[in-house]
This record gives sequence, structure tokens and C-alpha cells, in this order.
Amino acid sequence: MSFGQGGPSWGGPGSPGDDPYGPGPYGRQTPYGQRDPSYGQQDPYGQDPFTSRDTYESRDAHNTPDWAAMADATAQRTRRKRWMLIGGGALATVTVAAIVATAVVSTNDNGKNRATGASGSELPTAGEILPDESGASGPAFPSADPLPPPDPKDFVSSADKDRAPISADTLYPGRKLTMGGRAYEKGPTTTTTNCAAAAQGSLGSILAANSCDEVIRATYSKDGVAVTVGVALFPQEAQALKAKDQANGGIASLSGEDVPTFCRAPSVCRKTTNSYGRYVYFTVAGWTSGRNVTTSDKPVFTAGDDIAEFTFRQIVARGKAQASAAATAPVSR
Repeated sequence: MSFGQGGPSWGGPGSPGDDPYGPGPYGRQTPYGQRDPSYGQQDPYGQDPFTSRDTYESRDAHNTPDWAAMADATAQRTRRKRWMLIGGGALATVTVAAIVATAVVSTNDNGKNRATGASGSELPTAGEILPDESGASGPAFPSADPLPPPDPKDFVSSADKDRAPISADTLYPGRKLTMGGRAYEKGPTTTTTNCAAAAQGSLGSILAANSCDEVIRATYSKDGVAVTVGVALFPQEAQALKAKDQANGGIASLSGEDVPTFCRAPSVCRKTTNSYGRYVYFTVAGWTSGRNVTTSDKPVFTAGDDIAEFTFRQIVARGKAQASAAATAPVSR
């Protein structure tokens, strides 16, 4: 048997060149296993698994997060929270306002007129402390500043206020008077409502013309010098000042109790006049021997000044005592 050139022909019912094995499951094959050029164009089950991009691209597309959608969702949640907070705050404000309004209405309707209160008294103004309804008493505060103490001079400037008892003994107590270490013996004293009778010269008529109420006199002596002091009382200070300005003549010296007559005409004596409140006080000082006083007679001037100073202090003390008694007196209701 000769194979001849090219080998036997596979012949068969098909046309020459057909695959003697027929179509395989993966398409047509060449005898040497070369891939058919048409392979891969159509997968027997559909799209070619090696050429289709659906497997990886679609998988990546499904597994990658949608960032834009997530951002939109977060923004929506933030807006919802903000509106919930705003709405909640507004609701709380409205609720508090409603509670306050209800409390005010309830108070006004609780059997009281808030304009005047149940008893008709006015409501407290701003800054006023409300009373404690529990009944406990709080600290008491003065409603106004305390009044200043009364002026002592007021009590010795008018007979209406100058009501304390007065006499020679209250103005000149004791048997001696000491001023600046100098002791004076007290002699006779007297009190009279006949003011003119206690004066010399024109002073008597001046006292009477200004409504003098009384004159109190006392005499003190020391080492041959005698001093008589006379205190004239008037209803008001104005009358006392007028009498002092008009004063002429002098107070009449008062002798007795080992004090001889002194400072009577024609003797020259030293005289003084002064006033405080409704009081005018006079002094006349001289030698008990009757000799005239000169500017060089220092003991006479000193004695007169000491007795006048003591009289002034006694009148001031009288005013202070009455002012103190008025300041501490209980207030009448």
C-alpha cells in the first residue's frame, strides 16, 4: 500500500478540510491545537469570561462606598438636629412664659387685689423688703436718720423751754467758789421780781422796759475785794440782747454776812455786762475799804472776771442738762 504524497485523504461526507473530529465543545480546533481565530468571540454560555469586564468592574462598582450620598445623609441629620434644638428651645421658652403668666394670674385671683392687697395697703415699691409670711421677725431698720441732739442754747433762750427750777442756790451752790486756784467766799444772795430795785442808775428802767422777769444776786469776796453778780431773766433772747445793748448804770452791790457796803456812790468800781440766751448777767467789783478802783488794780479785775465766767458756765450747764433730759426722754405715742 502506498500512502502516496500528502498522505491519505480524510474524506467523508463533509467538505475537504473539515475537522475529522467534528466541532468540539470549545469551537473548532486545528490539528495542532492552534486556537481557532474565531475563539473568544462568543462564549457558549454567553459572554467570554476572559474578554468580559463585567466581572471586575461591576464588582468594584458595587463594593466602593457612595461618598456623595453619605455626605448628603450626614448633612440632613445635622439639619434635623439643629432644627430640633431650635424648636426645643423655643418650646421651653414658651412653656416658661406660660408658667409665669399662669402664676401671675393665679396670684391676682387668689382673693387679693394686687394693687392694694387684701387689707387695702399699697404694694411695696422697688427695693422695699417684703414681710416674712412665716411670722419670723427680721432685722429692724430705721426709716429715717436719727434726729440731731437738741441745741442746749435753745433751752435757755426762751422761757417756754427753760422750765427747770432756778434760784440763787441752783446758780451759786455751796459756800465757796474756786476759779483758777482762787477761792472766793460766798456772801449774801437774793432774788427779786422787782428788777428795777436790784439796779442802780438808769439800768432799772431799762430792765423794766424789756420785760425783765426777775433778778438773782450773789456776792463773793476775797482779800478785801468784793464782787456782786446780778442775773436778769427775760422771756426771750431778743429782749435780753436789747437790754444788754441799752445797759447803763449797773447792778446794785449786795452787802451783808461780813461783807461791808461797797461800790456805792461816789466810789469808782469796775462793772461788766454780758448775756447768753435769755440771761443778762452784770458784775460790780471793788475794794471793801471803799477806795476807788484803778486800771492797775489787778485783783479787782481778776475777781470780777472769775465770777462772770462762773456765771456763764452755770447758764450753759443749765441748757445742757435740759437738752440731755429732752434727748433721753421716752417718745410719747
